Amino acid sequence: MKIVDTHTHLDGEEFDEDRSEVIMRAKEAGVGMVFLPAIDVKTSEAVLKLSHEYPGYAYPMVGLHPEEVKADWKEQLKKIEAILDEHLTAVDGLNGIKYKSDYIAIGEIGLDFYWSREFEKEQLEAFEKQVEWSYETGLPLMIHCRKAQNEMLHILRKWKDKLPGGVFHCFTGNQQEAKELLEYDNFVLGIGGVSTFKSSHLREDLPAAVPLERIVLETDSPYMAPVPYRGKRNESAFVVQVMKTLATAYGVSEEEVAKVTNQNVERVFGVKTGQFS
Repeated sequence: MKIVDTHTHLDGEEFDEDRSEVIMRAKEAGVGMVFLPAIDVKTSEAVLKLSHEYPGYAYPMVGLHPEEVKADWKEQLKKIEAILDEHLTAVDGLNGIKYKSDYIAIGEIGLDFYWSREFEKEQLEAFEKQVEWSYETGLPLMIHCRKAQNEMLHILRKWKDKLPGGVFHCFTGNQQEAKELLEYDNFVLGIGGVSTFKSSHLREDLPAAVPLERIVLETDSPYMAPVPYRGKRNESAFVVQVMKTLATAYGVSEEEVAKVTNQNVERVFGVKTGQFS
């Protein structure tokens, strides 16, 4: 039984001293793949390099994180778009031109007004531009949203029937918020360590409002480690705790959670989980 950590910042400096050991522990725990979101120009290149070091195991994304949207956002976005284009190949499809990419998704992108709205207008513009990339390339989205769901949905509604899908990363909302997000076909909710916290309502709200077929597992490591590792550096091996928590919450076996969430990964990202390394 193997599972996928669909969101880990494994390229971060927090892992510089023991990255290979972290990957070894993840494999030993049953994590068959890890997906690597980018947050800016530097990390868009770094996650691609890391995916080449661990082929068939680490898969990269490309994008500009909302908290990295500053005064130079247009310059950053232009460079990231050039990186995306460089690793994009046009192929003939049944309904016209399709694209293959060395990146599996546009992400981590989105909106974040938790700390400040100083760059609100710039965040909105950067988000919509990158959503447009998803439409143009057929690559799914990895969406970060904090204190901005209404603004995010306002933009996504314009593209509702045009997008290939994606993940609403780090979902911690209520049943109504979940229902609003699930109106977007082929989008799933990324569930991580918060689901294991004693104070979390997710263990009740998810089974009440979200089919298991609309969930993928994630860590967001090195952040938000699950119980019993809370307060420590998070890592991909700990995603097993999220799987166990969801199995209990949904009243199904861990094997069922693994099977269904892996199928969800295949459907959204087009990555074959049956080919675990």
